[in-house]
Amino acid sequence: MEYTVTVATGTSEYSGTNNYVYVTLVGEKGESERTVLDNPGLDLYRGSVDDYTVWSLTPLGRVLLVHLEKQKYLVEDNWFCRYVLTFPCYCWLVGDVKVEVQEGTAKKLNEEILPQELAHRTAELWQRQKTYRWQAWAPGIPKCIIAKSEADLHPDDRFANEKRSDFEGSLHYALLELSLKKLAIRFGKSWDDLDDFKLIFWKPRSPIAEYTMKHWKEDWFFGYQFLNGSNPRMIRRCRMLPSNFPVSGDMVQAFLNPNTTLDKELKVSNSPLAWLLAKMWVRHAEFQVFQVLSHLLRTHLIVEVISVATLRQLPAVHPIYKLLTPHLKYTLEINCRGRTQLISSDGIFKRVVSTGGNGLLALREYKILTYRSLQPNFDFLDRGVTKLKDYFYRDHTLLIWDAIHNFVSRMVSLYYSSDSEVQQDTELQVWVKDIVGEGFVDLPEFGLASELKTKEELITLLSVVIFTTTAQHATTNNGQFDWCAWVPNTP
Repeated sequence: MEYTVTVATGTSEYSGTNNYVYVTLVGEKGESERTVLDNPGLDLYRGSVDDYTVWSLTPLGRVLLVHLEKQKYLVEDNWFCRYVLTFPCYCWLVGDVKVEVQEGTAKKLNEEILPQELAHRTAELWQRQKTYRWQAWAPGIPKCIIAKSEADLHPDDRFANEKRSDFEGSLHYALLELSLKKLAIRFGKSWDDLDDFKLIFWKPRSPIAEYTMKHWKEDWFFGYQFLNGSNPRMIRRCRMLPSNFPVSGDMVQAFLNPNTTLDKELKVSNSPLAWLLAKMWVRHAEFQVFQVLSHLLRTHLIVEVISVATLRQLPAVHPIYKLLTPHLKYTLEINCRGRTQLISSDGIFKRVVSTGGNGLLALREYKILTYRSLQPNFDFLDRGVTKLKDYFYRDHTLLIWDAIHNFVSRMVSLYYSSDSEVQQDTELQVWVKDIVGEGFVDLPEFGLASELKTKEELITLLSVVIFTTTAQHATTNNGQFDWCAWVPNTP
């Protein structure tokens, strides 16, 4: 019996291979011959779609699985396979390795009826749980993937070569620009006032960055940034003054010169420069909260928990895996880079940010982070800002949240017709249990239940994940290039 097998190689750089690749078809009634993929001329090169003939002594019936096997020829040459037949693969074959792929139609566990499919599903999760394991990077924060650096990650979780080149090229360009600015400062004229920062503000990155440079001293602009700037979710209604609101000399004496006091300092000057300096200190403190809590904790670390649990507990054909995986792409590598290059003991934060590499632990919000606060409707309600005028972040967020929630609702309804179907999906229940019992185990106030009892609970959780990876992360990450480019505005 003759079968034509189509094999597609990845389109990214270095996806092709000159190693030996073998294929075996597994059907309801048996297996084909193990066949080397080798057409005359060049094949399995970057972007290629090649057809091969595979033989079987008897009809296989419906093809259930495809076995791929790569063996080194002279030198190791990794291969990225997009698909075989109509079976999605989308993974790297590194070294002498065997991979088994399944037809891509989304299926829950109770929809798999053949023993070959059930065995594949079990084996896939067993292998994933060996590869993706939890670790507590620091006490009291969400757990993460075990990896000393991005080099320890599975190849499927690394940046594509083009993205890696772009990412590292941008970093090298920024470091070169910083070095040139250091030279300009060292050999240029002395600075007389804050406006001399313009000497190293060579190229405004955006109209907002240029506007910030022109207006950062103005009081209205200082206040506006807490409403619609790069960290707009910190503002909240104040219903009563905190007990420690009146600042006493004892509270700040440790930060003053031993020869002075708060009362003396208040009598020294009330000049515009003193007021500007006070606002800069506020912006400086807000920057610590923005980067470490709003950006790192509330987006990156939250999403890494979901990413690790999804890889460990949901097979590739599970409908929820298919829904989430595009939004989790590259999470593990960017977070590993963050832990080793930004917030490590010798990282960039240690050198240039006041809270240092341990800022996440110094700022205590991580202890009271809640699942409820990740849901925009509750977040705005609890902060008392549902009627706050000109709060564009709220208005736009609710539009995006509604769109995401409606999309997720429709997707979930395709596979779960009732609450009982959610409850009976054992893989889904183990997934959420892993999220809560492992990923967020050190956050006792987080408030996510370890069991999904209704469709709406599932829809809300998935909406939170997708909203956090898209709109919420864009709010904090992308705004940096607008509001933080002019250094005096975010010192």
